[in-house]
Amino acid sequence: MPFDLLSFAAHGLLPLPWWGYVVVALAVTHVTIACVTIFLHRAQAHRALDLAPVASHFFRFWLWLTTGTVTREWVAIHRKHHAKVETPDDPHSPQTRGIRTVFWQGAELYRAEAKNRETLAKYGQGTPDDWLERNVYTRCSWHGIWLMLAIDLVLFGPIGLTIWAVQMAWIPVTAAGIINGIGHYWGYRNFASADASTNIVPWGIVIGGEELHNNHHAYGSSAKLSSRWYEFDIGWMYIRLLQTCRLARVRKLAPKLKLAPAGKAVPDVAMLQAVINNRYTVASTYARALKAACAAELARLRAPGTPRGEVPSVGRLKRWLAVDDANALPETERATLAKTLENSNALRTIYAMRQDLTALWERSTESREQLLARLQDWCQRAETSGIAPLAQFSLRLKRYA
Repeated sequence: MPFDLLSFAAHGLLPLPWWGYVVVALAVTHVTIACVTIFLHRAQAHRALDLAPVASHFFRFWLWLTTGTVTREWVAIHRKHHAKVETPDDPHSPQTRGIRTVFWQGAELYRAEAKNRETLAKYGQGTPDDWLERNVYTRCSWHGIWLMLAIDLVLFGPIGLTIWAVQMAWIPVTAAGIINGIGHYWGYRNFASADASTNIVPWGIVIGGEELHNNHHAYGSSAKLSSRWYEFDIGWMYIRLLQTCRLARVRKLAPKLKLAPAGKAVPDVAMLQAVINNRYTVASTYARALKAACAAELARLRAPGTPRGEVPSVGRLKRWLAVDDANALPETERATLAKTLENSNALRTIYAMRQDLTALWERSTESREQLLARLQDWCQRAETSGIAPLAQFSLRLKRYA
C-alpha cells in the first residue's frame, strides 16, 4: 500500500482503537515500574539480587527513555532515606515534612536532594560506572525523554503526546508521591519497624510490589516484599521469571519464622537467634498478644468522670507498645503514657517487659551467652508475672526456631 501522509499525521504508524491506546499507556508505564522496583530498588539500592548484564542494561536503557533517572542519584537518595528515616535528614518523610508536601512535591524533593554532592558521595557507592553510564545515561539524562516523545509521536500520532505525558507523570506520582508519602502515613503494618512505614494494600500490582512498604522497611535487603500468605508482590513474580531464564540471582530473602513443637523448658541459642532475626515480628506479635489485657486495664482506669483524653485508647497504647524508644513519641503522648503507667501496675509491667525485649536485639556489645541469660530471665519473669497473656506469649516465644 502507498504511504498515506495524512493518515500518518493523524494516527502515526500504529493506528489503534481508543482502548488500544489505554492498554499501551498502562503497559509501558508498568514496564517502567518493574524497572524501578527490580533494578533501581532491589538490585542496586539494596543488593538483594544480581542481574545478568543483558537484563541490567535493558532496565537502565528503559529508565533513561522513560524517566531520565540517574542510577547513582536514585540509589543514594533511597539509601539515605533508610539511614535517616523519619528524621529531618530524611529526604522525603511525611512525618517531618507533611503528607501534602511529600505527596504533591515529592519529585521536587527528589531533585533537590539529587543536587546534594555529599549525599551522592556517601550513599551512591557501587552503582554502574561504565562508559554508557558516564557519557549517555548521566551526561545526557534528559535526551532519552525527548527520544521517547519522538517515538510515541511516530508510532501513535498526536495521541502519542498524551501517552508520553502519562509516562512522564507515572513515577513522580506513584513512587515519589504514593510510596514515599502514603507509604509512611496510612495503611497497615505487619512489623513494628522503627519508622512509620506502612503497607498500603496487600496486593502489590500497580506499583510493582512497592505497595508492601512496611514489609520492605522491616527487611530492607530482601528481594521479596510480600510476607503474609494473602499478600502478592508482582515484582517478586518477575524476579522469579528472570531467575528461570538465568537472568537474575537472588542474594537474600527475609528470614522465615519456624515454630518448634511446644514443651521447651529453657530458651536456647537457636531461640535467641530466631528472636533477633525476627525482631519486628516479635514486637508486633507482642502488641497483638497483649491487646486484650491492655483493653481490660484501660477500661478499669476509665472511671466515671475521668476527663476525656486522660486515659489513652487501646489503639494508642498498642502503637506505643510497638515503639522501641518512647523518646520517639511526641511530648504530649509521652506525658499521657507516663501517667497511664503510673496508675496501673499491670500496664507498667507490660510496657517494661516490652522495653526489655527491645534490649535483647539492641545490645550488640554483649556476648551470646549474656544475651541468652537475659532472654531466659525475661521468659521466667513473664511466666511468673501474673498476667496470663504475657505468660502465654513467653511460651510461644520459646517455640521460635
